[in-house]
Formats: sequence, C-alpha cells, structure tokens
Amino acid sequence: MSRLAERLWREEPVKAVCRALGETGGVWIVGGTLRDALIGRPVADVDLAVSGDAEQIARAVREEAGGAVFPLSEKFGAWRAMAHDRTWVCDVSPLQGDSIEADLAKRDFSVNAMALGLGERGEPLDPRGGQDDLEAGILRVLGAEAYAADPLRPLRLVRLAGELGFAPDEQTARLTAEAAPRVPEASPERIWAELRRLVAAPGALEALALADRLGITRAVLPELGGLHGVEQSKYHHLDVYEHTLEVLAKLLELTGELEERFGLEDAARLRAVLGEPLGDELTRGAALRFGALLHDIGKPGTRGVRADGRVTFIGHDARGADMIGALAKRLRMSDRVREFLAGLATHHLVLGFLVHERPLSKRAVYRYLAATSPVEVEVTLLSCADRLATRGANADAAIASHVELARELMHAALDWRDAGPPSLPLRGDELACELGIEPGPELGRLIDELREAAYAGEVGDAAQMVSAARVLRENRSS
Repeated sequence: MSRLAERLWREEPVKAVCRALGETGGVWIVGGTLRDALIGRPVADVDLAVSGDAEQIARAVREEAGGAVFPLSEKFGAWRAMAHDRTWVCDVSPLQGDSIEADLAKRDFSVNAMALGLGERGEPLDPRGGQDDLEAGILRVLGAEAYAADPLRPLRLVRLAGELGFAPDEQTARLTAEAAPRVPEASPERIWAELRRLVAAPGALEALALADRLGITRAVLPELGGLHGVEQSKYHHLDVYEHTLEVLAKLLELTGELEERFGLEDAARLRAVLGEPLGDELTRGAALRFGALLHDIGKPGTRGVRADGRVTFIGHDARGADMIGALAKRLRMSDRVREFLAGLATHHLVLGFLVHERPLSKRAVYRYLAATSPVEVEVTLLSCADRLATRGANADAAIASHVELARELMHAALDWRDAGPPSLPLRGDELACELGIEPGPELGRLIDELREAAYAGEVGDAAQMVSAARVLRENRSS
C-alpha cells in the first residue's frame, strides 16, 4: 500500500464515500483531498472526478452521509453531498475531457493535479509532479491557460499559500501578477468565498502580503489596496496600509494570549464568543479579522492637515462604515456580516475616547455598551489591537492605559452579551399610565435614561422608576 493510500483510507469522509459507492468504476479521488492527505492535513472534503452521472453518484454519497445534496455548478455539472452534521462535504464533478489524464491537465496547480482511483491502494496518477512540489512547498500553476480558464485562480493561489504555508515559484508569481486584473470577472460569491478562507487561514498575514505584491489586493479589495502611502500623524509610525496589517497582526497575537490580557474567566467567555458562527460560513472571530482589515478604509477620503501641520481623519469611522456597505453589496455578503463589519468600523474609536475619563462611572460604561452594541465584545478587542499597533509619540503610556481600560470594559461587555441591557420593573405602557403621558418619543427617551440609571444601580423597583422618571421630566421642563 502506498503512503498516500495508507493515509487516505483511514480518513472517515473517504471511508464513507467508499461505503456509499463500493466497486463503482470510473471514479477518482482528486485535487485537495489527495493534496491534504499527502501532507498530513485532516481531510474535510472529498473531491471526486467521475466518468458517469455526477448527480447519481452525489445522491449515492448523500444516502450514506445523511445530509443534503444539491447542484454546485451548472457550468461544469458538479454536485455536492454533505454529511448530516456538516463536518465534511463530497464534491462530484464530471471529467473535464475524455479521460482522467485530460481532466488533470485542465486543473489549476500541480499540487491539485493528482488522482487516485476509488479503492486503489497504489501510487496516485501525478503527471505534473504534484508530489515533488508538495515536498518542496511550491505552488506551480499549470500554465497561463489555467488562469485563462478561470479568472478566480490567482486569488485561489494566495488563499492556498495562506492555508498551506507554500509559495509560488518564479514563473507562477509572474503569471499570477499578469492574471490578477481579471480576478473580478469571477462571480462575487466565489471571490467572497476565497477571501474569507484567506483571512481565516493560519498564514493570513503572509497570504495578504503575497496578494498585495502580486496585485490581487488592488483587484479584489481596492479599498484596502488604496491605503498604501496614506501618511498619518506623529502618533502613528506606519502609513494606513501598514498600520492596518499591523492591527491584524496584533489581533492574532491577542487571540493567542487572552488569558494574560483578560484573565482566565473572561478569556474563556471571549473564546466562546469568537467561536460562534456569524454568517457566510464565518465565525465571529474570523469575521473580526476581516473587520481589522477594513476598519480604517475611510481614512483616504477624510484625510486633512490642520494649520499646525497635524494630520487628521475626521469622520473616517462613518465613512468607513458606508464604504463597507458598498463593498458588502459588491461581494454579496449577508446582511448579518455586513452589519457586523460596519459596526466595527463605526465604533472602533469609542473606547479610545474614554481613556482620559477614567475611572469610568457605571453610567459611562452603560453608554459605551449601548453605543457599541451588538459588537460591544468584538470592537473592544479590535480597539486593543488598534492601540497596540499605534506606536508613535508617547505610545507606551497611552497603550498601557488603553489596554487596562479595555480589560475592564471587556468584562462588562461579556456580561452585556450574556444578559443584554438591564430590564426595567415597568413596561413602557405602564410607565406612561403612571406619568399620565401618551406613548411617543418622550417616553422612549425616558426609558433609555431609566435603563442607564438601572445599570448604575439607581433604579430597582417600580416606585423608584416612576420617581426617577418624574424627576427627569421636571428637569427637562425647568
């Protein structure tokens, strides 16, 4: 038995596919499945190339896996079957060409151009030297025609680089840079799928550097590429682009040292929050990485220079949120992810403004949480990364104060995430009746102020709530 077969046939997704298809001929395991098995990565997806009916084979896998089955690509006739618990998928594609050799010749990179017949125990078919490139850590495109066939492939290259820790050879780098301007010709959904995998990859920082160097960033995320060369004030040591990448780097560091920064109990709660699914197959933590990349995209359009020479970016938070809305529409993001990213951009400065007001009153903490909700937890972490990445004049003292306040507010934010804003002893209509007023804007403003008072421990029961409401109304009329 070959080394590949030994690794491959002990993976549960592969065993499930074998159980489903038995001795079916004309079925080959291909692509990323073989690649991952050869380098010892867990096999989460099973890619099949088939000479028969792809739909029929996908439905047979679905019968074994117990999940859903649906068409994946009308253009290529591909189908996807999913495990019942969504832990793995099986993608089934008809052969592209009249043989498996012809199919492999049309694939993207050498490390994905290998095949092994279902159930076979020997060496894989490897006409382009994929195993040698795997051992060397090289990504090699199968000629310019591979990029011509699918404009998404240059972006896929940098995503694979981030996931595998590989690098393109010299010719591949050249061909990738030449093909980069065509990436936006791919569908927005496919581009977004690659981008979110890239940002969530273990080597995201290195992959982003590669994407920038090869011109892919400016092609698919011009908002990010446009941050190059935008100089900042003396309180920054980097231009906006380099600062943004440093924010992401600091965010990754922070997520690896949550216990040190926030204490054992809050670190455990924070890890649970970051691991929650958000949308578009992103966890909240992975989406936060994307938020770090976009939080300052409003700066180029708001840059100004005061009479004393200080550089300003007044309103870049709001401008950035608007730009994220347009970007999200272009990439067909879900509303949930769009609102999350826009919220991060909108509120990423709020904590920094509070540093000089320490110690914060309970009312001030309430106002922070109410303003930043529903991203109060994530934006607190982002603000830490942002501050740690800002090392200009007087940086050390400012960083220490900011991080200390963030630790205090993170505890409050996690409590808020668990329990929500404080409840009041009376409903709005009951309060209106007690005060003899009609429901309307005035009542809404009173309830907001009473929630703040309740959070501060100043309102506990119905009588205190009514009394506080009357005082508030009297103060407004005096």
